Amino acid sequence: MNSSKDILEQIKDEIEKVDTKFSKENIGEIEGVYDSVATVIGLMGVANGEKVLIKTKSGKEIIAMAMDLKEDITSIIILGEYDKVKEGDIVRTTGEIFSTKVGKKLLGRVLNGVGEEIDEQGEIKTEEFSEIEKVAPGVITRKGVKTPLQTGIKAIDVLIPIGRGQRELIIGDRNTGKTTIAIDTIINQKDKGVYCIYCAIGQKNSKVSQIVSKLKEKGAMEYTIVINASASSPVTEQYLAPYTAASIGEYFRDNGMDALVIYDDLTKHAWAYRQLSLILKRPSGREAYPGDVFYLHSRLLERAAKLNDKLGGGSLSALPIIETQTGDISSYIPTNLISITDGQIFLESDLFYSGIRPAINVGASVSRVGSNAQEKSMKKVAGSLKLEIAQFRNLAAFSQFGSDLDESTKKILARGERLTRILTQKPYSPIPLELQVVSVFAVTNGFADNIDLVKISEFEEKLHEHFKTLHKKVLEELKEKKDLTDEIKDELMKIISEFSKNYV
Repeated sequence: MNSSKDILEQIKDEIEKVDTKFSKENIGEIEGVYDSVATVIGLMGVANGEKVLIKTKSGKEIIAMAMDLKEDITSIIILGEYDKVKEGDIVRTTGEIFSTKVGKKLLGRVLNGVGEEIDEQGEIKTEEFSEIEKVAPGVITRKGVKTPLQTGIKAIDVLIPIGRGQRELIIGDRNTGKTTIAIDTIINQKDKGVYCIYCAIGQKNSKVSQIVSKLKEKGAMEYTIVINASASSPVTEQYLAPYTAASIGEYFRDNGMDALVIYDDLTKHAWAYRQLSLILKRPSGREAYPGDVFYLHSRLLERAAKLNDKLGGGSLSALPIIETQTGDISSYIPTNLISITDGQIFLESDLFYSGIRPAINVGASVSRVGSNAQEKSMKKVAGSLKLEIAQFRNLAAFSQFGSDLDESTKKILARGERLTRILTQKPYSPIPLELQVVSVFAVTNGFADNIDLVKISEFEEKLHEHFKTLHKKVLEELKEKKDLTDEIKDELMKIISEFSKNYV
């Protein structure tokens, strides 16, 4: 038999082997599940926007985010298979604010609304993460918007220029070419050092697939990230997608690079937020939207900025898209967005169906940065163009009331029609700055006055070919100097004059 001393020693050894470490977890229990929102009781000390984990009865962990904090109940939005979450499931906090992967490793990939890979190209292994909700840069940290963001679309680059760090709204009815403008802008950033993020909210998967195919075809996926929170995605994913896109774009901005983010479209984002708010039983206001719907978009779009040189001089530009109903830009969400952004590109159905594409209504469109975001060469040819289009629009309105017009009026109308026609172009075919200058210079100086209206596009194509084959040096000078010097101007006059005579 063991002595009492041996027994004591044995007990002592056993006690020493016991793991005395303990962990503290903040846990709660799901009280109810309503679509993709759950209410939790007992979850104390949780932060707004904190990542929480739900342990289902099957043992699977589902990610969620704390969104509505009340005294005794916390509402969380479920980011995943919400149909697997049941009453009584345990929820625990993580102490982390909800984040997404960021960095150059994401380029060329398709992600979902919370930054997870959905393109079957394997996991993105990165240690770089960023919170999806951030405070926008303050006034002191910003710099004036002066560097052009070339879209390759003549009507925009000439009349409604966009700068790096600007927020320019694209607004119009369904099927008027809003997404086409955005995709053209992405294609035109090739070799320009601008990283692009295309964020599709509530779009059809087939449409997003076509966009990805087009970007691959044009070699644009090398510098582009696509975020797809499709119509079939949970409403929570559609709500978070633009914030995820903004965080990814901010990585490039904060590291001294230039980035462009496109939100397609924020109407569907507002719908998703309205749905979530109604489930959360928040008080509703105009058109059933919650009272903070303005803040929803202002805190997102204010993150687009041009930073000062002390912070690296990087920029994040934003092209939010809004869909209107029968051209009504005075409804709730469009007026909110117009007041937040630095201008708008207004697309009109009537122009679209009459063959003027892109169907930009120049009178209703504006860029509040204006010619500050234009190169000198474009500024010099665009100044007279704006004036001539304004004169044409005024006279066109009066000319329909009478048939007897004097020669000068007929001349202004004929020139205006040709100016309108020269600003049209085919989709997915952005035009370099130097060729845009050539086109506008030719028309504003009257070299297209004798060309039939239906042949203006053909005249422009052949003029571009003529310069690319026989006068490359002039184009190179325009590209390098980015200014319309007297020597280049004389050269253009001579070449275009000779070309137009031969063409006629």
